[in-house]
Amino acid sequence: MKMNAFVAGVGMTRFARMMDRGLKSIAAEAIEAALADAGVGKDDIQAAWMSNAAAGVLSGQECIRGQVVLRGIGMGRLPVVNVENACASASTAFNQACAMVSAGLYDVVLACGVEKMYLEDKAKVFGAFMGAVDVENLAAIIQALQKSAAQSGAKEASQSAGQNRSMFMDIYAAAARNHMARYGTTAEHFAMISAKNSYHGSLNPRAQFREALSVEEVLASPMIAEPLTRPMCSPIGDGAAAAVIVSERKARELGLKNPVRVLSSVLRSGWDHDAGEEGLSEVCAYEAYEEAGVGPEDLSLVELHDASAPAELMAYESIGLCKKGEGGKLIADGATKLGGRIPVSTSGGLLRKGHPIGATGIAQVVEITEQLQGRSGARQVAGARLGLCHNGGGNIGVDAAAQCVTILGRG
Repeated sequence: MKMNAFVAGVGMTRFARMMDRGLKSIAAEAIEAALADAGVGKDDIQAAWMSNAAAGVLSGQECIRGQVVLRGIGMGRLPVVNVENACASASTAFNQACAMVSAGLYDVVLACGVEKMYLEDKAKVFGAFMGAVDVENLAAIIQALQKSAAQSGAKEASQSAGQNRSMFMDIYAAAARNHMARYGTTAEHFAMISAKNSYHGSLNPRAQFREALSVEEVLASPMIAEPLTRPMCSPIGDGAAAAVIVSERKARELGLKNPVRVLSSVLRSGWDHDAGEEGLSEVCAYEAYEEAGVGPEDLSLVELHDASAPAELMAYESIGLCKKGEGGKLIADGATKLGGRIPVSTSGGLLRKGHPIGATGIAQVVEITEQLQGRSGARQVAGARLGLCHNGGGNIGVDAAAQCVTILGRG
């Protein structure tokens, strides 16, 4: 929907392995930072949208996750909406918070996403991802993935889906092999994306992994599911991100000196369609462009849902950064690297910043907001004025289960 809301402040933790911390501690760090950045107090918040995807499975904390987190920092009384929407949970929370402000129901609200994923029991963690598909069809999904891998000679991808890795890496691997067969895309193109995002992540102090990798190092890394080597797959992570969203009236009252406006935010679910037809990303992106009154050529930078390197390349095409089949050329030309025509995943993306699934969507908002305000240090995009966040989650059939595309602009 077309929005009329402003991001008054943002905050996030470093995404990392936090074995000694829980949801309350992690979320509190991001929320306190966002409130301070906005120059508002806890009592100023009129409502909160709290995002988490996996705590029910991983820690047993169900039903009242947001209330537990907020009470832990002395925030009660206010309406709290708990949001769970797979890897799109945080962008969904942000979308709904902005919608309520745009509708005139609130002047100051909080959107926060938090996830605690690192556990000693890795099988339990990978099992959490199993619930982001149609579980009544799970056996058939795994069988289809194994058949696809076997037919293409993908040995690693033919076994262990969901056992020693997230099943979504097998879904992305199958999509990558299809793209390679149809358009001539190569494993080197995917490695270029991982190397590019590793460079961006090396400049981001909040990124989980900060080692810059070469294309050759990416290709030489252990194979996870052909053609995906380890650096082509996003890691799990612990972390939180938060944003304070205000109305236009409140933005004036606060005297925001470098305001970031939410121009549009589109949230949709997938549907049954043929593999060659326009899908969820295309529909969300072009609806967001229309509502914001801009086009892909107007963007200064993009934060993409690069849960795998092929996912980023295919998203180039679906959100209009290039034509279908030309994603490989776009990355090879250097267009999406810092200094290029349209820098993508300047934070390091999910591949290097990390992917605490319930926090990822708002972490994208944090990166774009700070870029538009000129606060991104060594990875700053010069003259950034317009940014897009693309966050998806789950899988049903040939498409994501949920998708949110948000466009932010200066002033």
